[in-house]
Amino acid sequence: MAKQPEDWLDDIPAPQDEDDDEIIWVSKSEIKRDAEILKKLGAELVELSKNELERIPLDSQLLDSIEIAQRITREGRRRQLQFIGKLLRSRDVEPITEALDKLKNRHNQQVIIMHKLEDLRMRLIDNGDDVIEEVVNLFPHTDRQQLRVLVRNAKKEREGNKPPKAFRQIFQYLKELSETA
Repeated sequence: MAKQPEDWLDDIPAPQDEDDDEIIWVSKSEIKRDAEILKKLGAELVELSKNELERIPLDSQLLDSIEIAQRITREGRRRQLQFIGKLLRSRDVEPITEALDKLKNRHNQQVIIMHKLEDLRMRLIDNGDDVIEEVVNLFPHTDRQQLRVLVRNAKKEREGNKPPKAFRQIFQYLKELSETA
């Protein structure tokens, strides 16, 4: 049966309130900026080590693409980074960025701890027994005698312009103490 001329009105959707379907227009520039941000995120992921990548929630396709990008160079790498950015557009990147931020923060915290240990080492060599007491208070399982010997040897090395063997040993000892604390 053929459609009657009045039936064509049935094919037209009914008008809806403008509040129900609000159309959000996104500019071409904004789309490009978002794509560039995802490409940079992909580049950060490519720079991570295998152990660090295991801590980030990635699906197998994205992980494989990142591993390929880590193996190739120059123009191929650039194109692979573009592809990784394209893959990231279809994924929820919030868990990925959160995990990446945690990794960066952990690194920053480790750097701060190392700087504090270096400062403690310098104070040990400059001030001796007073700072040794501070170290014992910070790390109760410190071998006071071993630390005194290392500090004494480091002072002798400095005075005699010798290689800083004990100087390095003090840092290693303080690092071990901080890791076991």
